This record gives sequence, structure tokens and C-alpha cells, in this order.
Amino acid sequence: MKNNLQVPPLKGNKELIRAWTIYDWANSVYQLSITSAILPAYFIAVAGGDSNGIVSFFGFQVVDTSLYAWTVSASFLIVALFSPLLSSIADFTGKRKAFMQFFTFLGALSCAALYFFTPGNLEFGIIAFTLAGIGYSGGLVFYNAWLPDIAPEGMEDRISARGFALGYIGGVVLLLINLAMILKPEFFGIEGKGMPARISFLTVGAWWIFFSYFTFRKLPSTLNKKASVKNPLINGYQELQKTWNLFKQQRTMKLYLGGFFFTMMAVLTVMYMAANFGKKELGLKDEVLIPTILIIQLVGVIGAIFFARVSERIGNINTLIINIVIWIGICLGAWFVHSAGQFMVLAAVVGLVMGAVQALARSSWSKLLPTNQDNTSYFSFYDVTEKLAVVTGTFIFGLLESITGSMRVSVVMLGIVFAIAIVFFWKIRTEKRLMPAKKVA
Repeated sequence: MKNNLQVPPLKGNKELIRAWTIYDWANSVYQLSITSAILPAYFIAVAGGDSNGIVSFFGFQVVDTSLYAWTVSASFLIVALFSPLLSSIADFTGKRKAFMQFFTFLGALSCAALYFFTPGNLEFGIIAFTLAGIGYSGGLVFYNAWLPDIAPEGMEDRISARGFALGYIGGVVLLLINLAMILKPEFFGIEGKGMPARISFLTVGAWWIFFSYFTFRKLPSTLNKKASVKNPLINGYQELQKTWNLFKQQRTMKLYLGGFFFTMMAVLTVMYMAANFGKKELGLKDEVLIPTILIIQLVGVIGAIFFARVSERIGNINTLIINIVIWIGICLGAWFVHSAGQFMVLAAVVGLVMGAVQALARSSWSKLLPTNQDNTSYFSFYDVTEKLAVVTGTFIFGLLESITGSMRVSVVMLGIVFAIAIVFFWKIRTEKRLMPAKKVA
């Protein structure tokens, strides 16, 4: 673009790539400790519902797990509404890093605020959880946008997978520390029921901020800033409109986002609700659930790296379709799961494809972006699609549970959603940019 104040080239900068992947290590502790392992169990224990799991929230009577699902929906919906304009402002002003920092601190401090979530202040806990979700998902909008700027051609899949792998490992490291504190509080000199979980929320916030520093230290503060920025809001809106007009002309990109929407609608709903499924449908204790989540994370590292290599041989879309077929099998298999052993086996399969499908989805989109364009606005379409997918998936999941009284029906519904995603991806299997790379460094 004309009149841009360019920063030095970023592609292939190994130091910058390492710094970028560290952010996955930093923020993935939120998704594991907060949304998957510790908070779901703590939430059900603290919410104080009756025998049917009904809680009072601002005077409304709601099923506890449905309230949890809808809280996730609310945080993602808020980000979906505001991120397109914010990302366009970031593109026009070149302040992508500043926006990423804002959401990082919002998410981390909100996680720490969950320390004050105790019986009797359910509303405060929900608000803090919502803000933490906004910080987490909002930061990812600007974080993901760096991938096409730093990844050399043909290396997008590996670098994206490397980030997810680091994220899973980092999440496991902190969860093991928190798990030891929860199971053996006396060893740490901790007293009071629920206190170990509350302290774990503090550790997530501190971990997130501390390791993000190493990312922010290397990312350039200004990227492709326009020469004159008089009104960022108006200019941001104009930038968004321009990007939208270009996007509408890209048939492949529209088909891809269609498939991506239904894929993430199912994948992320499973991730957010898996612990509640095990606890409520199977009656599993935390001693089973948390180790199972650890298995998912560790297998996820293997899956992300393995399928990144597979994509180099058969292409991104073909690899995504294989992953989705496995996901359909998982959803159908969940109907027949009735024991802890069966749940753990199914969880291991989830881990194999969980990281793979997320890493491949991110790198595939980066390959479809027009060259010589600002990427944050384009990635906002990707991230808004993901957020709306989570909103839709978790809302329908909670609604079906409220109507049927069973999570199993909701899980089978997700299998149908995966099948719809395949239809979209099948139509773009021949897209050259998503075929195997000719050379891999």
C-alpha cells in the first residue's frame, strides 16, 4: 500500500517466530486450567444449585451447566461484535501489538479476579469469567494475524502446529502444579475448601502475563502504519469496508470460512463442555477428569505435529477432512460411553485431532490471504467466524440439554455439524495454495 511506514521484513525471522509461539505457551493455560479442568468443577461446586442443578443468576433460574455454556457464548459474541472494527483500526494505525497487549492484560487480570469467586457471589464469578474469555479470544484475533507475516512460504503448517504444541505443553505444566496444590493442599500449607482452586486462578493470570512479556518484547510496536492517522475510528471503519469488498470477491475464502464455521462450532463446543459431560453424564470425579484432560493435551502435541507433516504430503484440505471424519466418529462414540475407561479412550482420540484441526485451520487461512495486504482485518473475519461458531455451538448445546435433560443428544448433534463442514471443504479441495508445498525448508 502507498504511504506506509514499513518496518523491517519479518518473514523467516527465527527469533521472532520463537517469540510468537511463546504466546501460545502463555495464554493456553487459560483454556486448560480455566475453561477445561479447574473452573468447571469449581463452578458446579460453588454455584450452589439444587438437586436438579438449577441456580439463581440475577433472579433467573438457570441450569448450572447451561449457564456455564452461555457465559462462554457471551464472551465470544462480544468479541465477534467488536473485533472487526478494532482489527481494522489496528491495521490502519499499525498498533496490532497494542491491541494484543490490551486484551492480554484484560484476560489475565480477570482470571486473577476469579480468586474472589466464592459461594454467594455467583454473579461476580460469571462477570469475571466473561471478561477473561473476552481477553483470551480478543487477544487471539491479533495474535493469529502475525502468522502470515512471519512464516516463510511452505512453513505455515509447521509454525502454526509448533505454537499449538507449545500451548498444550505449557498448559500441562501449570495444570500439574495446580493439580498438586488441589490434591495435596496441606503440603503447600493451604487451608480452606476451595482455596487451592482459587489460588490456581491467580497462577493462571500471573503465568499469562509473565510469559507474554517475551512475546511482546520481540514483536514490533508499529506495523505498516499509514503516514497520517487523524481519526482512527473513521479510518478503521473505511479499512474494514475496503477489506470486506475485497473478501466478497474471493469464492474460495468464503467457502473456507463456511467449513471453518461448522468445524469450530463443533470442536470448541466439545472442548468447552467435555469436562461437564464427564462429570454430569458419567458421574466422574475430578481425580479422573483432570488426568484425562492432561492426556488430551499431551496427545494433542503429537497430533498437531503429525498432521502438519501429513498436510505437506496430501494438502491442508484433505488433512482437515480426515480430521473431521475422526471427529464424527468421536461424537457418535460419545453416545455409547458409560464408564471412566471408555471416556479416557475417547478423550485420547479427541487429543489426537483437537490440536491438529485448530493448527491446520489457522495455517490454511493464512495461505489464502491476498499478498501485500494488512492481515489483521482478514484475520478478524476468521476470528469472528470462530467466535460466532462457539456462540452458536455452546448456545445450542446448552439449549438441547435444557430441553432433553441429556448432554448426549447435544454431542450427537455436533456430529451432524461436522458432516456439514465436510461439504464446504470438499468444494475447495483443488485450491492450489492448499495443496502440498513443493519445497519445505
